[in-house]
This record gives sequence, C-alpha cells and structure tokens, in this order.
Amino acid sequence: MKIETPVIKNNEYEVNIVDLTYQGLGVAKIEDFPIFIEDTLPGEIAKVKITKVNKNFSFGKLVDLIKKSEDRVEDVNLDYIKTGIAPLQHLKYDAQLKFKQHQVKELFDKAKMDVDVLPTIGMDKPNKYRNKAQVPVRKIHGKLETGFYRRHSHDLIPIEDFYIQDPKIDEAILVVRDVLRKFHVAPYNEGGHNGVIRNIIVRRGYYTGEIMIGLVTRTKKLPMVDLVVKTITERLPEVTSIIQNINLSDGNAIFGKKNVKLFGKNYIEDKLLGLTFAISLNSFYQVNPTQTEKLYSLAIENADLTSDQTVIDAYCGIGTISLAMAKHVKKVYGVEIVANAIEDAKINAQKNHINNARFVVGKAEEQMARWQENGLKPDVIMVDPPRKGLDESFIESAAKMAPQKIVYISCNPATLVRDAQILSDLGYEINQPVQPVDQFPQTVHVETVTVFNKNN
Repeated sequence: MKIETPVIKNNEYEVNIVDLTYQGLGVAKIEDFPIFIEDTLPGEIAKVKITKVNKNFSFGKLVDLIKKSEDRVEDVNLDYIKTGIAPLQHLKYDAQLKFKQHQVKELFDKAKMDVDVLPTIGMDKPNKYRNKAQVPVRKIHGKLETGFYRRHSHDLIPIEDFYIQDPKIDEAILVVRDVLRKFHVAPYNEGGHNGVIRNIIVRRGYYTGEIMIGLVTRTKKLPMVDLVVKTITERLPEVTSIIQNINLSDGNAIFGKKNVKLFGKNYIEDKLLGLTFAISLNSFYQVNPTQTEKLYSLAIENADLTSDQTVIDAYCGIGTISLAMAKHVKKVYGVEIVANAIEDAKINAQKNHINNARFVVGKAEEQMARWQENGLKPDVIMVDPPRKGLDESFIESAAKMAPQKIVYISCNPATLVRDAQILSDLGYEINQPVQPVDQFPQTVHVETVTVFNKNN
C-alpha cells in the first residue's frame, strides 16, 4: 500500500533544521513530518535529498548548507560522522555540553518530573581520551585493514587516526595491523565465515602506560603465533599482555568464551582515585580515565557515606567504585554478572589491602532478591547499570531493602527517567539536581549522577 507523505524519496528540499536528536541527527520538518539529516545543526538552512521514507518520518542527505550555525566546527573528518566514532565533532564543544544537559532535562520534562539538571561537566581537552579500542579487521581491495563500520552497516571504513582514542592506542593498532599483514594472517570474512582475525582490542593504562593487545580469532589456532607475538612485543615495548580470544560463532558478538594468554600477564594495571586496578581483556572499565574520576568522586560525595554504613554496589564490574567507597564505610557488597570481572574485583581488593568488600557473581536483580530475603539492610545502594537501565524486579527488591539513598550513575538518560518514575512510585524522590558528566566528548552519549532519597 502506498504511503502518502509530504516528501518523496530522491527529491530535494530546502529545510530549516530545528532540533538535534539524541543520536546527533539534525531534525527538519515539512508539514510536521520529520526528516532526520546527518551533519546538520539547529538554526541551519539546508538543501537535502530524501534517502528513505517511512510512514511517520524520513531520512535525508545533506546536499548543500545555505545558512550555517555559529556553533558549527569547520574542516571535520566526515569518516568520524559516517562511522559514528564522533557524530558531534561538527558541533562546538560548549554547545555539545549544552546539548547533553538539554537532552537530560527534556526527558524529565516529558515525563512531567520537576527535576533540575545542572550544566554538563566537560573536559579541558575533549579528544584523544579513550583508553580502550575495539576495531574490526576485514579485507579491502585484497589487503587486511583496520577501521570502523559505516553506521547501520558492516562496511568497513579504513581509519588510522581515531581522533577520540589515546594516540598510543592508535599507534598500537597500526603496528598490530602491519604485523598481521607481514605474516599473511587472513582477516575474517563475514560472508563466508572464514579467515582468522575478527577484531583487535587494545587497552592502555592511563597512569601506568601498560598496553594489552587482544586478538579475537575465528580459529582456535593463530597462524605464525610465535612470530606474531615476538614482532609485536619488539615494536611495542609497552605491551605487557597479549591475549587471544577465540570466537567461533558466526554472529556479531565481539568476544567468544575462551581466552588464551600468548604473552605476559592476564591483565594490565592502572590507577583510579588512588587505587590500583587489574583490568582483564573482557572486563568493563570506564574508557575515559579523567572524567571517570570526576564521575565517581561525585557519586561517592553525593552518597554522604559514613563509617557505620553498609553499601551495595550493583553492576560493580572490577570493583572500581566499590573499592573507592570501601574506605568510607563499614561494608561493601558488589554484584556483577561477568565472572572474570568478579575475579578481577577480588584481586583488586587484595592489591589495595581492602578487607571490607565482598564480591559475588550473578545477575544484579536476582542477587538483590537473595540479599533482600537474607535480611541484608543497606544504607545506600549504588547502581551503574548498562544502557538498558535497571530491571523492574531489581528496583522492587532495592525498594524493599529500604536504603536511605539510591545513587544512580546512568549512561542512558531515557532509561534513567523511566526508572526514576518507578522509583518515585515506590517512595524514592529526586531532591537535588541531576549532574551530567561528559564521559564521551564528540559523541551523543552522556553520563549522569542522580540521587534518590527515601521519603520518610
């Protein structure tokens, strides 16, 4: 059935850009019908070509900018926008920070929640900050290449300077790429599910400078493994760990279940808030070290911890925030679904001589229910969930435990606001402003710290 819309595919239109979506796309409207356009900013007038038309919205491609925004950054690398590495690089940094504050405030307003949102805490140097890279490896024009996928596709765009990554990580990717080329290690071919190297992972300690190389392979054996390892370590003396991850599946998951140590240690070390952390290949560890220290310090400060309190850290990862809280309280309980991360958390507690933290493997929502049944009474619950937010059963268990505060570190304002509505119904209110923190400059993502107080 033909859909009647005010725009037609492949036609060109002159439009006013009126807004920016949470994905960083400019929004124009013709007869209230939205058109989403990459590389456009509010206040601009643009000529666009319609590339896709759906029932309720459409997508357009920028043909020409007739009027530019004062917040536009010129001379940007379009590959960073096409791949989604830096979808906001064409927006001046102070405007990026305002966009993120607005994004959070607008979602609370739509939910009819009267919540103040503070200006976003930014970075002095909002690039070259990432301490971890996960880059796909593919064959292009007969050659092994590293880079990033074009958005919404599996077409690899070769990239050498990733702009938002630590330059030492970019250098390491190129060295590994060249070594794999030298020894004719075949890149993975998605279509035929053959070849060897699927992804290269690089982690680097911000304070220690230690580098881990992860080689994700479709095969159990890595061809020329001894020569590959020897050459990488000769060219990159900072490498203290090389891990092979075996991923035999034909799906999109980056990691398989098995890791094999090829060189050095099973982890690298880094420091955060004065503590030392062991970080293994699969572990979650925040990718922006300087902003993470601001984020976690804020969360701990807002928790108003005292030495007689018990705290639960849900989604505790390798124990970064649990161990930072431990010196302020009587006891910390951490839960995390990734078994390797809990092993790291226990090692990290020992490394830092911390004896009042207990870590368990499990789904946060299931473990919360168990702790609640066992009569655990936390004074504060700290949560730092993935983008999908909190499970409703988790929120119910947390509310039954009746802590005075729930401190919520969120990486997705939409799920934060959804969860805030549920918490409100269960007697937990936001009585102080929400604080956004820019963990991911040049991208659309924003972290927030929100404190929920129990209504007495």
